Formats: sequence, structure tokens, C-alpha cells
Amino acid sequence: MTLELATIDIKQGANVDFESHLEKAQEILRKAKGYISHQFQKCLEQENRYVLLIRWETLEDHTIGFRESELFKEWRGLIGSFFETPPFVQHYELKFGM
Repeated sequence: MTLELATIDIKQGANVDFESHLEKAQEILRKAKGYISHQFQKCLEQENRYVLLIRWETLEDHTIGFRESELFKEWRGLIGSFFETPPFVQHYELKFGM
């Protein structure tokens, strides 16, 4: 399993609209091959910052399967206009845990 961690900074004052679009975008994400689960979390210290945690079966399910798909275009079309800067994305693998 691969964990995608994306830090997303949105334009100031756009939280309500961004979160509304995120609700729709989640439905698109759930259709992606290799998708397992996800969480969106809002930063407490910086009101325009969110983190997106997505669990994928493999790294390639995200980097190739999703990122090169029509679903990604739909996804980005719903939320991309809210980004202050491009999301910072990294991938992780579980080494220790419950």
C-alpha cells in the first residue's frame, strides 16, 4: 500500500466553496483504480491549508493510473481553481504500525 500525502494551500477566503467542491471531488476519487481510502484534514493554525491523505494499492495507481486519467482531469477541474500554489505531494510506505 502507498500513502499519498498532499499539502494544499488554497486562496484566502475560499474555504466554504473549496470544501463544497471537495465533496463532489471525493466521488470522482473513489472511482479510481487502486483507490483504497482517503481523508481530508484542515489545518488548525493556517486556515487556508489542508492535507489530503489517500491510500492507493500501488504508487503507480496514483502516479500513472489516476494522474493520467480522465478522472484526474475531472478532479482537478473541480478543485484546481482554488489552489494558491500547486499542491506539495509525497508518497509513503508503511514500515511500522498497528
